[in-house]
Amino acid sequence: MDMLILAELMNRDNMTGYDVIDYIHEEFDFLISSGTVYSLLYSIERDGLIKGEWMERKRVYSITNEGKKAIKTIQNASRNIQNFIAKILQAK
Repeated sequence: MDMLILAELMNRDNMTGYDVIDYIHEEFDFLISSGTVYSLLYSIERDGLIKGEWMERKRVYSITNEGKKAIKTIQNASRNIQNFIAKILQAK
């Protein structure tokens, strides 16, 4: 779920907890509790992958450079795994 939030923050400037709930519900037809989402957001923020700031009465999150590096690392690993599996399947 962390990577899902990070990936979506790569596409948007920022998101609130409500935006995360709405995105997951719209994209995956899955309703996640606000407690789960805010717990995840706080955890990701503690890891330095996102940054939260108060705007009016909402906490708005944006991805940090560390978060962008994490997403790129995962994308590269995913490509490497796909290439590896393709080579295995071609060998048979």
